[in-house]
Amino acid sequence: MALTKRVPEIQPFEIRTSKVQGRGGYAVHPIPKGMRIGEYVGERISEAEADRRYDDATMARHHTFLFAVSSRTVIDAAVGGNDTRFINHSCTPNCEAVIEGGRVFIDALRPIPVGSELFYDYAYEREPDAGQADEALYPCRCGTPACRGTILAAPPRKRGRSRATTSAAPRTSAGGASRTGARRQRRSQPVSGQPAHKNRRKSSVRRSA
Repeated sequence: MALTKRVPEIQPFEIRTSKVQGRGGYAVHPIPKGMRIGEYVGERISEAEADRRYDDATMARHHTFLFAVSSRTVIDAAVGGNDTRFINHSCTPNCEAVIEGGRVFIDALRPIPVGSELFYDYAYEREPDAGQADEALYPCRCGTPACRGTILAAPPRKRGRSRATTSAAPRTSAGGASRTGARRQRRSQPVSGQPAHKNRRKSSVRRSA
């Protein structure tokens, strides 16, 4: 399948020390809205192999480069990855992750000036029983006004009743539908028939036909 956009031959960002977390990607020239910044690459492995390699519960601090492409395929950018793996999370991102043709790309959501750090919302998958302990295991340090305090997706907002019976807030889509990342948490019992995983993986709800 032909790609809708091409990755630029010259990488439009470089890796520097980040004020948010470890290292991060910074624009080296103006990046226009919609530009394809890079491809998230690495070793393509099964979910079972991802679980074998990483277990969040045994880590002093969660740190992996896993990205779920499908229910069968996970990219481990710690093996054969490139600089896109260092792009950090923000609750107010200027980029997004897009899955196209079974590949993962990072695109600009808005114009990005030279020197600005690149971010996309990881929005790790939040299980129904996730609580403060889960949020603390996956902290966010982006510091934006909209910061959730965690890289877990925002909890789904409950839909209000009819206006005749309540003045609840307008309907909104479930948290995490911001076209960016998610990972699955380890749990003692599968939820809704889904398999239990030992780690969370980035994924994207933004898929290009």
